Amino acid sequence: MEKGRLLGIDFGEKRIGLALSDPLLTFAYSLDTFQNDKNFWKRFEDIIRQNDVHKIVIGMPNEDRNEKLATAVKLFKKKIEDIFHLEVITWNEEYTSVIAKQKIIQSISKKKRRRDKGLIDKFSAAVILQEYLDSI
Repeated sequence: MEKGRLLGIDFGEKRIGLALSDPLLTFAYSLDTFQNDKNFWKRFEDIIRQNDVHKIVIGMPNEDRNEKLATAVKLFKKKIEDIFHLEVITWNEEYTSVIAKQKIIQSISKKKRRRDKGLIDKFSAAVILQEYLDSI
């Protein structure tokens, strides 16, 4: 078994949702959502180091439906590989937002709290990562 955890990413031009696996690589849980700005990379590095991340799974949109975002995800993936020298796997993110919204409704009772747009991003990252974990 590989040492360390996996990090799931739901990439967006405004926000980036993150999720982590447990140490046994059985389940994924939502971690946080960060603004996609100049401060992102330092916080991202801290998360990788503090959680002993050894592999990253990033959601890949359908290129036919959203070519611009798919290109941005590819560039983001390359930057992670170049900076951190980690394996980065792309995973089909189709329908992850729909699944994430259902999970939010089930787990967060207050409607006001459900309106936080960052929730969808980090829950989507958890869905992406859990689908990958289930496949291995």
